[in-house]
Amino acid sequence: MALKQVKKFFLFFFLSYGLCQGQSLNLFLKPSDSLNSSRRTTVVVTETALASSALIGLNQLWYAQYPRSKFHTVDDSAEWLQMDKFGHFYSTYHMGAMGYNALAWSGAHEASRLLYGATLGVGFMTVVEVLDGHSSEWGFSWSDMAANVSGASLFVSQQLLWKEQRIVPKFSFHQTSYAAIRPNVLGTSLSQQILKDYNGQTYWFSGNIRSFFKTSKVPTWLNLALGYGAEGMISGKESFNDSASYPVFQRYRQFYLSLDVDFTKIRTKSQVLKTVFALFNSLKVPFPTLELNDKGALKGHLFYY
Repeated sequence: MALKQVKKFFLFFFLSYGLCQGQSLNLFLKPSDSLNSSRRTTVVVTETALASSALIGLNQLWYAQYPRSKFHTVDDSAEWLQMDKFGHFYSTYHMGAMGYNALAWSGAHEASRLLYGATLGVGFMTVVEVLDGHSSEWGFSWSDMAANVSGASLFVSQQLLWKEQRIVPKFSFHQTSYAAIRPNVLGTSLSQQILKDYNGQTYWFSGNIRSFFKTSKVPTWLNLALGYGAEGMISGKESFNDSASYPVFQRYRQFYLSLDVDFTKIRTKSQVLKTVFALFNSLKVPFPTLELNDKGALKGHLFYY
């Protein structure tokens, strides 16, 4: 009998402790109603430290492996069937969203959130482009910069126009057989392939139906998503110099229509869940999908990702 009481006591203790910890975390994650200087300082210092560390690491681990050169530009707008440009667009949008939300947590004014937060991605990616420009292997790309600015502009324009994000760029990935053909370019592991194998990447524009059509017949979280992908690429350029050493594939574009979930539209009072939902909202949820490609084929996928 005493052992049961001890078990009940410890169960009650751990549940109470977990509840208190959850309440404390909720309180910590709740955005400030007015400007909180200490929180703003935390945001600025943290973002500066993370960005600096990322750029230093990128310079040492990546660019240091290749010879330096005078600053130069390249025109890579036709490479990878523009899949890399969609990647730039997607990255700057979500980096900007993170910067905006971080300043919102500190209670900063809307203008400051848009000016300093939503442009965080453009600033970071501009430095990366400058590093590219001083590397003999790559070069500063104006088409990359256009994609960077466009990604941030999508976020800022929606905040100015609607005070919410009705259209969110999202990402999905599946492994392909192309990576095994050129693993040094397309990746050897799953984590590398997610970043390098453009054949398996799909970029989406996920629009919230309820935000555009004010109807109670549609769940608040249901989205309609338009996707873009491409396949048949083992090199950025169609005229690949070493093509004699590799199989020849037809490069083609893919267009998708699917449903999706806007996690930020799921109602909850938990700041922890809101934070988790905001992070997951950058990824496309697998749903039945229609695909139309350059080959003129119309395909149906039960669950596409």
